Order: sequence, then structure tokens, then C-alpha cells
Amino acid sequence: MNIKLVVVGKLKEKYFAAAIAEYRKRLSRFCKFSLVEVRDEKAPESLSLAEMEQVMAKEGERILDKVSDREYVFALAINGQQLTSEEFAQQIKDLTTYGHSDLTFIIGGSLGLAPAVLQRADAKLSFGKFTLPHQLMRVVLCEQIYRAFMINSNSPYHK
Repeated sequence: MNIKLVVVGKLKEKYFAAAIAEYRKRLSRFCKFSLVEVRDEKAPESLSLAEMEQVMAKEGERILDKVSDREYVFALAINGQQLTSEEFAQQIKDLTTYGHSDLTFIIGGSLGLAPAVLQRADAKLSFGKFTLPHQLMRVVLCEQIYRAFMINSNSPYHK
């Protein structure tokens, strides 16, 4: 099984990088894990709606360049489906049972995901209505993916 995160922007904080490295190590017993960073589009603080759409479209093109047709894609979006950890684990288990061995998770930039990326997604996933820094969201997502594997292997980690 292959798990890939496609994310906008570079991870700057060493403590987030260390946390992701730890989950990468833990996940190595279950899957091949990769994290692909695409360049974020530089933009001034205040943007018109048209400028925001342009920024998201450019980032969206970069994201979609990193996704193949055979990958099952989860887009992280505020209006996505909210699952419990157990439901998420079951979804991963079901996908792998039915032949999806390449799962990709997409975290957009600060403005969100372009409509083209959301359209390409096979599922939209939300971790709630909170706004979280994108760097922190990477860590939370890695932990939940690891938790899903631990649930599916009946490990006491989840308790």
C-alpha cells in the first residue's frame, strides 16, 4: 500500500518536521509513505476574489501534476465528511480490500483548494470546523492515518 500526502508549501517548523518523521517511521511497517510539497503561490495579504481564484488555480495545477489517475484521492476540505477514527480506519480498510493500493491525501494552501482539485477528489474529508495551521494539519493527518492502521491491526494504541 502507498500513502501519499500532497501539500502546498514548505514545512518550516522543526518540531512539526520531527513529528512527521516519527509518524513516517511508524507507518513504514504498514505502507510506503511519501510527502510531496508543491510550491505555494506568493500573494499579498488582501486579494480580490478573482486574485484568490487565480492563486488557488495555480496551486491546484501544481497539486494535480502530482496525482495520477489510479490514486484514490482524499481532499481535506472544511465541508468534507467528518468521520470518527474508527470510521476512517474502516474506510481505509475497505478501500484496500477493493483494490485501492494508492491513497493520496491533499492539503491545500491558506486559501483552500481549487475547484479542479475538489472535482478530482474521490472523497472530501474534514477534521472539523476549526481552522488549523496547514503545517499542524499535516501532523494531525499523519497521526490519524497511523491510528487507522493501528485500529485495523487491533492494536491497543487507539485506546
